[in-house]
Amino acid sequence: MTKVRVRFAPSPTGPLHIGGLRTALFNYLFAKKHGGDFVLRIEDTDQNRYVEGAEDYIVQALNWCGIPFDEGPGKEGAFGPYRQSERKGRYKEFAQQLMAKGHAYYAFDTPETLDFHRKDHEQKGKTFIYNWHNRLKLDNSLSMMPEEVEQRLAQGADYVIRFLTPPDQTIVLHDEIRGQMEIDSNILDDKVLFKSDGMPTYHLANIVDDHLMQITHVIRGEEWLPSLALHQQLYDAFGWQAPAFAHLPLIMKPTGKGKLSKRDGEKGGFPVFPLAWQTSSGYREEGFFPEAVLNFLALLGWNPGTEQELFTLKELTESFSLERVNKSGARFDPEKTKWYNHQYLQQKSASDLVPAFKVILKQRTSAQRALDDGYLAQVIELVKERATFVSDFWPLSQFFFEAPSMYDDKAVQKQWKEDTPTIIAQLVNIVRGTDPFTAAQLESGIKEFITENGLSFGKVMGPLRLIIVGDLKGPHLFQILEMIGKQDALHRMEIALQRLGNPNEE
Repeated sequence: MTKVRVRFAPSPTGPLHIGGLRTALFNYLFAKKHGGDFVLRIEDTDQNRYVEGAEDYIVQALNWCGIPFDEGPGKEGAFGPYRQSERKGRYKEFAQQLMAKGHAYYAFDTPETLDFHRKDHEQKGKTFIYNWHNRLKLDNSLSMMPEEVEQRLAQGADYVIRFLTPPDQTIVLHDEIRGQMEIDSNILDDKVLFKSDGMPTYHLANIVDDHLMQITHVIRGEEWLPSLALHQQLYDAFGWQAPAFAHLPLIMKPTGKGKLSKRDGEKGGFPVFPLAWQTSSGYREEGFFPEAVLNFLALLGWNPGTEQELFTLKELTESFSLERVNKSGARFDPEKTKWYNHQYLQQKSASDLVPAFKVILKQRTSAQRALDDGYLAQVIELVKERATFVSDFWPLSQFFFEAPSMYDDKAVQKQWKEDTPTIIAQLVNIVRGTDPFTAAQLESGIKEFITENGLSFGKVMGPLRLIIVGDLKGPHLFQILEMIGKQDALHRMEIALQRLGNPNEE
């Protein structure tokens, strides 16, 4: 059995969109499920659109997500080099092979001439297509004598090599996701394969490299579906066995209408890139876990056939199949991405989350407690259920590190009554006398005080939480008191009596 080999072949023209990342993921899952190779090939034949740093970004994104390539730039295998710009010396030979077989021809049409024909057709309500119905009227080797062609080439005239699309044929195509399709060759144009500057176009380079790299399955985005007929014809013209093709559905806007774009992310306040790029934030910088990103991407266009929503990478690999990839576009839901991150956050141990929380704390507080890993783990354990990102820990736990600098106005109006200062003053004595200073001892002593004085639980615990936390939020209050310690608790109570009203003041 032939070893499965797939490739992810982005162009280094900018950051990697999550649609491209999903393509990489599906290639990776398919390869690993079948014990195959995942190849990264940089398709940089269009040097005019090359963006410095884009290739490094792509590699970093794949590594951050945990789907590293087996072969590619920096991981040379038997089929390199893996940048098309470093392979350009071999493409002309294949273009000439097609010409020798009668499947391609020279075209000398100038950009001005082609532009004239396009505009002329537009004025007549038509679309200009360079193919069987007009190729003999245009400036190419099919309409010239061989001597004239040789003379043009000898004079160094600019040219392109076009594929000779045969007329009156039904091209039968197969896609692993969409099934069988038929295309009338008469509607296809003679695509440019090679230019006189020595560089191939995407179509020729793509086919040649896939063949030479022994790619068995081409899994790519739906936007390449219109190129499938040409690519199949090129394989047939070379006499090569074509790989299996699978075209993935688009990732749609949150509205479900149109392809998801960078602008949608900017407008909706969510990232569309795995890592930050220039002024655009990425999933990593927004605090998403890479495994959460892979999980939600996997289910954008693929259905496991069960109700399961959370998958490890190993489970995704075992479950993935092209047969269960949808044909229709998948609507992107920013809130669902947060749900996934919340789920993965809950699965992580508090100790595993300490290092990331420490980074945040260094920017927020100088409290000595922020340096104690054991203390931080306790804090995280108490607040993480309400968190979606590690960055949520600080607003959820600030009171574990610092006394509140202010009190919520609505909470004060609701909780701080005329007799509250007297109650708090009495609680000061209870807190001061509690030994050992544990949550259990504090709870026992304060509940006994409430019962003996015929008070309601809310009349005591509400104001006490307000004093300690600054609001009516937070985890178990007695646990908070134990963790901040007796001295800090008493200090906060005394400060609150000064700010909100002390019954002992004359």
